[in-house]
Amino acid sequence: MSRASTTHSPRPAGREGAGKSGRANARAHIVLNAALAMLFVGLFAQSASLPSSMWEPLGAGSFPRLVLGALIVINLAIIVQEAKRYPRLAAPPHGLVRDWLWRHRLAMGVLGLFALFSLAVPVLGFPLSALAFLLLVQILLGARRPRSLIIALVIAGVFSFGLDWLFRDVFVISLPRGPLG
Repeated sequence: MSRASTTHSPRPAGREGAGKSGRANARAHIVLNAALAMLFVGLFAQSASLPSSMWEPLGAGSFPRLVLGALIVINLAIIVQEAKRYPRLAAPPHGLVRDWLWRHRLAMGVLGLFALFSLAVPVLGFPLSALAFLLLVQILLGARRPRSLIIALVIAGVFSFGLDWLFRDVFVISLPRGPLG
């Protein structure tokens, strides 16, 4: 066995370009943790409206507030740590964001479709919204030929109307009905 094949790189496999985008990673961590901290602050404020209990001195909102408070502190600590590191890091190469978005285009597409699904449920109801969402996701992920489109339509129909039936008749939980309900 040669010496070259037994040496180990200090970086994990698949991370060859990670050093070039250190500043971009730091910026992404700051933005993500700031967004999460704001979300957790909003949830922390909403947890104050949870009903209090006659038997528990702390009330129902105590545990969620404790967890959310800890998450806020962790997010702020990560922001401070990355902000200290940020000025020392090299600037990312040009086009890094565009390249990242291109590599993650399918995930972004599914997230976009899920956002549209969430907005459509109150208007169209669960069955129709889920049917459209599942069909569009399958088309986005590669169903193009007539046979695969028919299979995608069957899968979307079974899961959308099947889940609606399961929740309505088995679990006795009503989902938004929409114009057909």
